[in-house]
Amino acid sequence: MKEIPAQPRPADELDPVWKALSDATRRAILDYLRDRSRTTTEIVETFPHLSRFGVMKHLDVLRQANLVSTREEGRQRVNSLNVTPIRQIYERWVGPFAELWSSELLRIKEIAEQDGAGKKHRTNARKSKK
Repeated sequence: MKEIPAQPRPADELDPVWKALSDATRRAILDYLRDRSRTTTEIVETFPHLSRFGVMKHLDVLRQANLVSTREEGRQRVNSLNVTPIRQIYERWVGPFAELWSSELLRIKEIAEQDGAGKKHRTNARKSKK
């Protein structure tokens, strides 16, 4: 069994990713970039409730977290999704728990099946007494 540290861990490389993912607008931008790369103008037009400056601030946070990479094409900036940090979060936080949950679900299934078989047996016994 892995021991849980008594003190919080020092900041690690995934902290900026968690910070970036904590905001709904930034998650929406990442969802928008999932299908293909987009120019900053396209992103601004998709989020009309935000100013261009507001979108650019969100993109800066996403860039700092390495969730978005930006390249210049002439006068335009093209933004692309980088899924590697999300995969790192999955491997560190979701993957280890998936095995735990799948084994727990199998245990519950076995209990339910045993309980169901027991009820079936009791029901058949009652019918035969009549």
